[in-house]
This record gives sequence, structure tokens and C-alpha cells, in this order.
Amino acid sequence: MDNMLRRHHTFHILKNSIWPFLLAAAILFLVISLISIINENDIPNKNYSFFGSILFFFLIFSQWVRDMIREKVYLKKHTAKVKRGLSLGFVLFIISEICFFFSFFWSLFHNKLNPAIELGCVWPPYGLTIIPITIPLANTLILLTSGATITLVHIFIKTEKKQEAISFFFLTLLLSIIFLSTQLYEYKNAPFSISDGVYGSIFFMLTGFHGMHVIVGTIMITIQCFRYIVNQYNEKNHIGFETAAWYWHFVDVVWLFLFLFLYINL
Repeated sequence: MDNMLRRHHTFHILKNSIWPFLLAAAILFLVISLISIINENDIPNKNYSFFGSILFFFLIFSQWVRDMIREKVYLKKHTAKVKRGLSLGFVLFIISEICFFFSFFWSLFHNKLNPAIELGCVWPPYGLTIIPITIPLANTLILLTSGATITLVHIFIKTEKKQEAISFFFLTLLLSIIFLSTQLYEYKNAPFSISDGVYGSIFFMLTGFHGMHVIVGTIMITIQCFRYIVNQYNEKNHIGFETAAWYWHFVDVVWLFLFLFLYINL
């Protein structure tokens, strides 16, 4: 009966998978190890546990992605309805990410519009040296340019210009690496730390989580570039690339809000 049902519908009935459980566990370990580093607790080998949890996370994530690619490319399980479901699911995921950043921006605007007396009733707090605008402005131009290059990749994929698409894939990845390197330089030379009151906490939480999203987006684009090179995408069938591009544009928009309300302090 189960086989008959499978033959008479266009949905993909998923088999039991352990990857969601393991990925949730990896995220839990990652958060715990990150908190231990931020709190500067005397926990032995806490740096090793942090990098180990990162490695565990990406190992599980890669296995899950591998299974999804096998379902689409080799097992031909991704029908039109499945693709629409994947697109909708990714849109809902981005909405959840918007809610995630909204909570941090809420804290930013609360303290900006109603600064406490302990902060000198001003924002940024009185006596705090803020980061000059030059580096964030350069990073803004870099990230916006990467948003344009990933759009050009989409255009070249749809027009079957493979060499041009691959070139702009690599250019997007190069720009993302430059952005992350510049942000790391900014962190190392910042005149304040995450423990310097509410401003330091909000600054490093917002920019740090955005940086993590840039890293995830870079990994996603790298995977899509490899899949395109090995001919797993064509001009009509590239939903995996489209979701990665949506994510990258989301990262761009979040950074614009960060630049305007955190760095420029509008």
C-alpha cells in the first residue's frame, strides 16, 4: 500500500534521519562553548571545545546537504511541488532570521532612544570611543558589491553563460573573504570590548552574529559554485542557488541597517 501511495503523488516522503537531531546538538554545544569564552570562565581547554563544536557543526551540516543533493541529483526526488516546498521553507527560515535580528535591534533602539543615566543619558555612552566610519564604509561597499555580483551570477546562469557565471561566483567569494578579513581587523583594533557596558555587548552581538551569517552564506555560495561547475544546475533548474542568493541579499540588508543605526548612529 505504501508503494502504491508513493507512485500516485508527487511529494517526497522523507525517510527517518538523524541529521536534524545531531545538528541541534551541535548548535547547543557551540552556544555553550561560546558563552564560556565570553564569560572568561576558567574552564580548561575551552578554546579547543569551541573550535571542536564548530567542526562538529559543519561536519553534520555537510552530511545533511550531501543527502539532499543525492535526493535531487541521483534519486530525482525533487519534483515541482517539492521545489516549491523548499522555496517556501527557505522563505520561512529567512523570516525567522529577521525575527532573530529584530530582537537585537530592539535592544539597540531601546538604549539609543532612552539611554539610562548610567550611560550619561546619551548614545553612544559618554566617554566611550567609537569606531571610525572609514572601515565600516569600506565594508559596506564591499558587501553591496558582492550582492551585485551574485545577482550577475544568476543572470548568467539563466542565459547559459557558464564561464561568466563561474567568474562572478569566485568574485563574490573573494569579496566575502575581504569583508570578513576587514571585520576581523576592526575587531582587533576596536577601542572597546564586549564587556564595555551595553554598547559593547550590542555592538559585538549584532556585528558578530552578522559575521557568522556571512560565513554561512559564503559556505552556501561555495557549495552552489561547485555544483554549478559539475553541471548539477541549468538555466531552468537552480533552486539551490536561488535560495543561497536570497540568503546573501538578506545578509546585505541586515548590514545596511547595522551601518546606518550602529555605525552612523542615525
